[in-house]
Amino acid sequence: MSLFKQLLIAIFLFMLIIFSGSFIVNLESSREQYNNQLLSHAQDAATALGLSLTPHVDDPAMIELMVSSIFDSGYYDAIRVIDQSSGKIILERTASLSIPEVPHWFVALVNVSPQAAEATIMRGWQQAARVEVVSNPVFAIKRLWESTLANLLWMLACSVVCILAGAALLRRQLRPLNYMVKQSQAITRREYLTQIDLPKTPELRRVVEAMNLMVTKLKSLFEDQAEHSERLHNEAYIDSQTGIANRRAFDMQMQTRLSDEETAPGYLLLLRIQDLGGLNQRFGGPHTDNLLKHVADMMNVVRNQYAGSDSILARIRGGEFALLCPGVTHNEMLNLQNSLNQQLAAFYATGMSDMNPVGHTGMVPFSYGDSAQSLIVQADRALTESETHTTHQTNFLPVVQTDAALEDQHLWFTRLENALSKEQFQLFFQPVVDCKNTQKVIHYKVLSRIVDENGNSITAGRFLPWIHRFGWSQRLDQVMLSLTLKQLKSFPGYLALSLSGNSLANEASIKQLLSPLKQSPQLANRLILELDENQLPEPEQMEVFIKSLNQYGCGLGLQHFGSRFDMIGHLSQWGLAYLKIDSSYIRHIDIENDKRLFIDVLHGATNNIDLPLIAERVETEGELRVLQEVGIYGAMGQLLGEPAPF
Repeated sequence: MSLFKQLLIAIFLFMLIIFSGSFIVNLESSREQYNNQLLSHAQDAATALGLSLTPHVDDPAMIELMVSSIFDSGYYDAIRVIDQSSGKIILERTASLSIPEVPHWFVALVNVSPQAAEATIMRGWQQAARVEVVSNPVFAIKRLWESTLANLLWMLACSVVCILAGAALLRRQLRPLNYMVKQSQAITRREYLTQIDLPKTPELRRVVEAMNLMVTKLKSLFEDQAEHSERLHNEAYIDSQTGIANRRAFDMQMQTRLSDEETAPGYLLLLRIQDLGGLNQRFGGPHTDNLLKHVADMMNVVRNQYAGSDSILARIRGGEFALLCPGVTHNEMLNLQNSLNQQLAAFYATGMSDMNPVGHTGMVPFSYGDSAQSLIVQADRALTESETHTTHQTNFLPVVQTDAALEDQHLWFTRLENALSKEQFQLFFQPVVDCKNTQKVIHYKVLSRIVDENGNSITAGRFLPWIHRFGWSQRLDQVMLSLTLKQLKSFPGYLALSLSGNSLANEASIKQLLSPLKQSPQLANRLILELDENQLPEPEQMEVFIKSLNQYGCGLGLQHFGSRFDMIGHLSQWGLAYLKIDSSYIRHIDIENDKRLFIDVLHGATNNIDLPLIAERVETEGELRVLQEVGIYGAMGQLLGEPAPF
């Protein structure tokens, strides 16, 4: 039982004891007083009647008249006139008076008994008869009942006021303790809350200050680890001059994408600034560094405008930049390239470079299974050919386009519209296992595929770019959520489903997307929704989304983590179920020591807030062994189980 309830019950019992004691004391005092009054009342009536009957002792009619008048005018049980010599009753009047307003149990409880008195009737100097009067306690009992009721109502009113005032006071005094409970629960969700309003009670104030100090220390410890992790990550994978990815990070990401069958076909674009060495000699190092920074910022803006969030921008050497764009069509890539050329022309017009054109671009298509080294060679050849052109317009593509880039938009529109409207998606499930015990499945990752007109299965990597292009991301998420909940009805374990960040654009879309969870709270407890780190919504929408998930009891995970280390400080506030490390940091981790160092530091930071780490795309025994040595919680990949229907 809570302390709040115990204190309220104590107040109630205290008031009950006060009332009971007051009632008993008043009852004993009133009983004695009323008994004396009843005796006095009976004696007065007997004396008055005896004196009145003395002159008429031999007149029976007058005796009856006077006895009746006395009996009818008061509360009496009986009045008797008894002959003194023979003991014979000359006249008797009796009555049984009831008290309808007073319960029988109260009459028995107060026990106010009738009181009797007598007087002598004289005949001269002789005692002729005696009068016996027995008073009835009905009036006394009725007065006791009324006073008891009034006392009870008063005590009840006082009790109610005391309980309400006590409850309000207790709630106010216990509010710091309730917040401390929230602080403890928040720590288990990797959140750190500090109580600002300190209680005035000295004992509670010391406890709250100690709790705040502990929370602050834990938060500081995590932030220090997160800052250290971010610093190491930036030193290893971020170009210090431009703030974008360096060659090492680009090679990691490109090799990972080309080896993943879920990666959509796209294009690789190279941009090279013309005569960077000469610019450095003519304008100086700071001016050249500023030009590189502006080119990187310009390419980042153009990338966000024409390519998806999964595209990769990096400075690979000197004045050369690379942009890997999965899921873009040929026309979209041409528009991106034209925009880059226009921006480069603006740099010449503003005097940032005395070379016209400022730089050249070249691009080649890629698809799953291509060699990273071969692709770089082809892109470099295309870039060299564009530099030998007489103009800086480089829309010329020396490589034949892939079939995926030339697929008919109308065909995809019809195919996906039919699949979404009829919910004709195949569900594939890939196990996520415990690193220490690979036979133990933590949950299954839900993947989607569709079947084309010829019965061939199409992976998500091919149709997701078209889903985003048509603006159907939320429709797909709603369909997949519905199908996953249906699967959970016949599956006892946990399932993880990826959502698009576009589905969380505002509060209304979040509420509409998650509405099926409200109808199935038992199923929602076994569902984990995942977001890509590159598709996270704005902080306001993220807060609404997290509150909704907590309300429905659904978990939240973050996948493909590794490129946005600036957000690691927010992880302690989101209450994540786990963090999935991008496969580019897992690939060849047993060979490349810098990746192991990065994972070691990341594990140290997240372990302080009890945030589990899961490695994506584990493909070799060596990679799994290193993950086990580091202490990673879970893993998924072809080595541990390929996607398959149940």
